[in-house]
Amino acid sequence: MGTFTSCGSLITLNFRTTINGVPSFSSNIHRKPQNFNGNFGLKFDNNNCYLCQKGLKRNLLNTQKNRGLFDRLMCYSRGSEEDGDGGNSANESNLATKEKERVVEDKEEGVAELRSENKSTSFSSSEPPPISPVGTPYNNFQVDSFKLMELLGPEKVDPADVKLIKEKLFGYSTFWVTKEEPFGDLGEGILFLGNLRGKREDVFEKLQKQLAELMGDKYNLFMVEEPNAEGPDPRGGPRVSFGMLRKEVSETGPTTLWQYVIALLLFLLTIGSSVELGIASQINRLPPEVVKYFTDPDAIEPPDMQLLLPFVDAALPLAYGVLGVQLFHEIGHYLAAFPKNVKLSIPYFIPNITLGSFGAITQFKSILPDRRTQVDISLAGPFAGAALSLSMFAVGLLLSLNPDVSGVFVQVPSTLFQGSLLLGLISRATLGYTAMHAASVSIHPLMIAGWCGLTSTAFNLLPVGCLDGGRAVQGAFGKNALIAFGLTTYALLGLGVLGGPLSLPWGLYVLICQRTPEKPCLNDVTEVGSWRKAVVVAATFLVVLTLLPVWDELAEELGVGLVTTL
Repeated sequence: MGTFTSCGSLITLNFRTTINGVPSFSSNIHRKPQNFNGNFGLKFDNNNCYLCQKGLKRNLLNTQKNRGLFDRLMCYSRGSEEDGDGGNSANESNLATKEKERVVEDKEEGVAELRSENKSTSFSSSEPPPISPVGTPYNNFQVDSFKLMELLGPEKVDPADVKLIKEKLFGYSTFWVTKEEPFGDLGEGILFLGNLRGKREDVFEKLQKQLAELMGDKYNLFMVEEPNAEGPDPRGGPRVSFGMLRKEVSETGPTTLWQYVIALLLFLLTIGSSVELGIASQINRLPPEVVKYFTDPDAIEPPDMQLLLPFVDAALPLAYGVLGVQLFHEIGHYLAAFPKNVKLSIPYFIPNITLGSFGAITQFKSILPDRRTQVDISLAGPFAGAALSLSMFAVGLLLSLNPDVSGVFVQVPSTLFQGSLLLGLISRATLGYTAMHAASVSIHPLMIAGWCGLTSTAFNLLPVGCLDGGRAVQGAFGKNALIAFGLTTYALLGLGVLGGPLSLPWGLYVLICQRTPEKPCLNDVTEVGSWRKAVVVAATFLVVLTLLPVWDELAEELGVGLVTTL
């Protein structure tokens, strides 16, 4: 860093350079004028001091303590034969000596603050180091930024604990450590690479017990696949490594008051969107001015909303059905997590005016023990919601054939049944060809609740991100398989192949809220078994059939929701 103070033709320079990672402060004594070159560097015309015209002498201070090379330009008197001003020679020499001692002290203090691994380019004593007016402040800012990130980032593993764990925990009979690497999203943990000396499940259980005896509740130990492994383990399966994180870093903190408030507000909005769905299902009964306001883009003046109050009571059964599906979904998660001692967060319901709700975001508050647990908990919620939704859908279909309850029927466009290949075929087989080819179809509201519940459940089972389907695929097939499934899902949603008009809002919802995969389990290596994999594949196949819309040509062949015109 250069500080320039100009007064007439006299310019005083205060240089601060860096030699071998050590800052060097120049003296303000007897400096020479400088010229700026094209690169804004400093250029000296001669080797004489500007004030006394004495020779400038380079003083190289090399101390064994800091092992640094302190480069400094100073002016020394060479006697009366050189300058003819012997009176000032002694003073200038004393000043230079005092300045030299002060600089050495500054250097020793600066070395103690720098990192031991910081290395800089060394310069020869025959030429001065390059001086940049803007380089050093940038480097200081960069170092300060790293320190700030360390303070704000997660707490790292204590190096003393790492040394103790390597000596006491690992060994010839369990796992022989050959290398260490950073572990975790920000490198806050330690990953031990090496050679496994036994059955992986038995070794992992033994290491967990020994770690608890040695460190108590301070750390969590993970058994993961070795990154960039050259080949599989000779005993079968992938090569494994062991990662270690602090317990407070690897586990989510307790739920705060603001999170409870946000969850409550989202639940109230979901109730409102469910009631709105029930009112919208009665569109043929609504007052014309209300329908025109919501359907005509040119309508500006809003109608009297009190006209909707008589329709709220009729909308409540449908709203109860939509909310019931979402509550059953979350209860399924909690019932599967309780026997495994896995803690879940409160659900954050996401409202949606088309389906009533997108579902809910539920986080794991504790680390999952293994991938089997991850698959079981992830599938339990959607299966519970799908069971209730399918029951309502089937009962609603049967009631739609009963003329005795026709007073509660609602009219829906026949094109609605083209939104799902699976549900459209079931409706076509139950209601018949004639009913499906009218301009509108009379159905029971319970059928709409079941349809919406099955659709939202299918969306949550998509194999992408942190959705239930993504967690299940990650547990059954691994993280690499989830990446492939996720890219395919994003492509199908972006093209509108899955979900029809709901594909874009759902894709944005996943990108904003649920795109990150789940954290690894403690035992992230042991396979889940063939039947769990088969269940995940079957569920994914049913999801595609549910969200796959029926295009006009196929609808005409199948007789699903086709409106004939004469």
